[in-house]
Amino acid sequence: MLSEQILIFFQIIFIDLVLAGDNAIIIGMVASQFPAEQRKKIIFWGIGAAVILRILFTLITAYLLQISGLRLIGGILLLYICYKLYVDVVKQNEKKDEVKIDNSSFMKAITTVILADITMSLDNVLGVAGAARDHYYLLVFGLALSIILMATAATLISGWIKKYKWIAWVGLLAVLIVAIELIYTDIKVLLF
Repeated sequence: MLSEQILIFFQIIFIDLVLAGDNAIIIGMVASQFPAEQRKKIIFWGIGAAVILRILFTLITAYLLQISGLRLIGGILLLYICYKLYVDVVKQNEKKDEVKIDNSSFMKAITTVILADITMSLDNVLGVAGAARDHYYLLVFGLALSIILMATAATLISGWIKKYKWIAWVGLLAVLIVAIELIYTDIKVLLF
């Protein structure tokens, strides 16, 4: 039992290392296009929106993963996320190419950051909730860790991933294991 919790703990850490930094990188990219005073506001509102979205998505996801059949869907979504991460790791693509920055107005910048938060928070919460399974204190830990990583260490983490590719590969493997476990768990329940 304790060894399973330790494994889940490390899965959550690697999932957060790979997935949590994206939000902060996008927020930083958008904010860098503005003067210092507006930059602080964009970072504040961007991180605030990401925190709120992660809490909401965590509550919803934890509840939804209890419904039979939805673990299978969650596992398939995580397989897609694995594929996207694999392409990023192998081809060394950067996510910044996917986000168009409109620096014409402060509100458009906030909108861009919030839209990025919605998509990137969902994949992180799904990965962490899938890994945590029924261990709700580990789910809360994963949520708190992703927020801390996003708010404080995203630039450092993205640098580590660029410098030490093995971190990205371990994170990719952790997400893949969670996806397979979600799919297997639901198929086992549905068939037996």
